[in-house]
Parts: sequence; structure tokens; C-alpha cells
Amino acid sequence: MLKRLRAVLGAAHLGPSVLVALVSVALGVVSGLEGWRVAVLGGVILFNQLSVGWSNDAIDSGRDAEDARADKPIARGDVSARGILNLAVVTAIVSIALSLLLGRAFAIAHLVGLAAGWAYNLGLKRTLASTACYLVFFGSIPLLVTLAREEPRPAVWWAITMGGMLGLAAHFANVLPDLEDDKRHGINSLPHRMGVRPAGLVALLALAVVGVLGVLGPAQLTPVTVIGGCATLVLLIAGIVVIVRAPASRALFRIIMLAALAAVVTLAGAAGSIVA
Repeated sequence: MLKRLRAVLGAAHLGPSVLVALVSVALGVVSGLEGWRVAVLGGVILFNQLSVGWSNDAIDSGRDAEDARADKPIARGDVSARGILNLAVVTAIVSIALSLLLGRAFAIAHLVGLAAGWAYNLGLKRTLASTACYLVFFGSIPLLVTLAREEPRPAVWWAITMGGMLGLAAHFANVLPDLEDDKRHGINSLPHRMGVRPAGLVALLALAVVGVLGVLGPAQLTPVTVIGGCATLVLLIAGIVVIVRAPASRALFRIIMLAALAAVVTLAGAAGSIVA
């Protein structure tokens, strides 16, 4: 039983899923959302990401088995692809149902982000449109936070852009370790066409944009904002080192995830400034 539970969680991309949910919760808190709205927001994003993660592994199970991926529970035979796909569908429905609690505008915006994740898994990951899927979902996170208010409001342009750039960086960093293997399976997205080092540099450039907007976007510069900006700068330097020494490693993806936290710290200094 415990082995099966570990296999199910292992197929969910649990780390990134929880991290994205925590980022959303943190933004909700610093933007002044009521407690119950923050909780629902976090639940929506968590179930959203679990659904996308499980569907990713279920849809790619044949390829993973062919490549003998020891890190993939389905490929190891620890859990069935059908069972994981069923979980993906159920969690998608749960996320949609929860989103309705925060209003029609929020539910529509969430559905667009969820659709982008599923569209990526169902085939867009093989095309240039894969980048757009990441831009749409991550760019929608600040918007979801402001639409979750009692009186829904759009997010400011620089907050949405920060989210989109984090998505761009995450997309490029995520595919770098599997670039050559992906090509053999017909995946030909933008980072695959660019190659390892250029794609890594694009990810770092996106991070730089996040850092600049996080500092210059809010009307007032606070100590918390400065801390977030400095953390982003450190991560940029670390990313450059990784690009030079080991561009195809998972280290760059981890740096991007840490940069997401740095962006939240930067936004925390702006408090409610992400509301247009």
C-alpha cells in the first residue's frame, strides 16, 4: 500500500506542484485576500497542478517505458497508466469545482490555465506552441490572485509579465536535461530548436526580466523588495555558472524554482500593488 502511494505521488510531479501552489498562496496572503479565499486559491492551484502532472506521466507512459525510465512509476510498473489518468481527470474536475467558489471570472481564467497544461501534455509539447502553454499558465497566476478578491480586479501588467517570464524560464530549464532524448521522440519545441546553451541563456534572460520588473514595477521600493531582487541576482549568477559548466543538468530547473520564490518575496514588498 505504501509503495503504491509513493508511486502515485511520484507520478504527480509533487515538488513543483506544491511549490506553485505555495507561490499562489503567498501572493494571495500578501495581496490581502481573506483567509478562506487564500485556502480555496491554494486548493485550486494544487489540484490543477496535480492533474497536469498526473496526465503528463500517463500520456507519456509509453515513451517512458520504451526508454526504461527508472524514475517514472508507470514505466517501472508500480502503478497503471489508466489509474493515473483517472486521477488526473478527477483532480481536474475538483479544481474546476473549487474555482467556482471564487466567482465566474476566476473560474474562466483558471479553466484557461488548466486547458493550457492539458493541451501541452496532449501534443502541443512537440510544437512551438509549447512555450505559449507555459506563458499562459504562469502568467495567469497573478491574475487568479486578483480575480479571487470579493470584488474581482485584473492584475497589473508587470505582475502578469513576471508570471509569464517565470513560465518561460521554467519551460526552457525543464527540457534542457532531456533535450537530445526528446528530439528522438519527435519533440521539436522552441528550446529544442535552439539547443542547450542558447535555451539556457533565454531562461536566464527571462529571470533577469522578472528581477527588473519586481524591483521597478511596484510604486514603492521596500526592504523586502530589495531582498527579493538581490536573491534573483544571486540566482542569475548561479545560473550562468550552470550554463557554462553543466548546461544539460537539472540544476538550472531548480534555480528557476528558487527564482519563483524570490519573485514572491519581491512581490511581498509590494503588498497589494499587483491589483490594477
